[in-house]
Amino acid sequence: MTARAANDKGSVRHFTIDRVGEGKSGKATDAVATEEPLEIRLAYTRPDGKRAQQSISVTMRTPGNDDELAAGFLFTEGIVRNRADLRSIGPCGPPAPNGLINVVRVELENDVEVDLDRLERHFYTSSSCGVCGKSSLDAVAVQGRFDSRDSSLRLAPESLGALPEALLQMQDMFEETGGLHASGLFNAKGEVLAVREDVGRHNALDKLIGQALIRDELPLTEFGVVLSGRASFELMQKAMMAGLPFVAAVGPPSSLAIELAEEFGMTLVGFLKPDRFNVYAHPHRIQT
Repeated sequence: MTARAANDKGSVRHFTIDRVGEGKSGKATDAVATEEPLEIRLAYTRPDGKRAQQSISVTMRTPGNDDELAAGFLFTEGIVRNRADLRSIGPCGPPAPNGLINVVRVELENDVEVDLDRLERHFYTSSSCGVCGKSSLDAVAVQGRFDSRDSSLRLAPESLGALPEALLQMQDMFEETGGLHASGLFNAKGEVLAVREDVGRHNALDKLIGQALIRDELPLTEFGVVLSGRASFELMQKAMMAGLPFVAAVGPPSSLAIELAEEFGMTLVGFLKPDRFNVYAHPHRIQT
């Protein structure tokens, strides 16, 4: 596992600002996390045997690890099933005026069947369409490929409490900008093995899962993920797709995140601090 995220050129920008406070003001330089669009293009073989290319997503992201982001997105959306489905991933087209390449093309192998009608973000539509929590859970169950219920992962409370600080120590861009979400992969010893950062919390986890997919390390049934913010349904869905049995969040969970954890046998911890935390589902993975 690669421990730290790649701090690619362009992931942090510096601005001249007016800093006011403590009875004085003046010019200063501030480091800010870059936010740029990333277009994901999919190249695949149609039923008639001809190759086709189609833009399937545009997401706002922090540049860096774009190949992992694209791979993780396609996996958690159910478009690809494993590493063998991927022929290649790479930047596409000329650089933007700022020098960044904001398009990535994913080439699928010829035998991968692509159903673009299924490509609806996180397998469910918005609540305005009348979709309830149960329908969302049913959709995840249909897409999930890994069952982590039998995972042997167990974690001591003190190891769990040390995760937020371990995650923070490995957040290079957060240390510089203070404005990024992070997802970190940890083992039974409480060691954070890999970290990915992004302005979007979903992108950070997609990058982490995408790294594992590209390295052919899925499923992640003997690992957990620590989140720098809250645990939403969408993040739980992504973790479940990757086979992760344990999600620990520095912030609170949503109600549907708790229901998903209960339904699929995932341990869910929220409000994680060094000396205390809340366990919302399946506490048996925490040693007592």
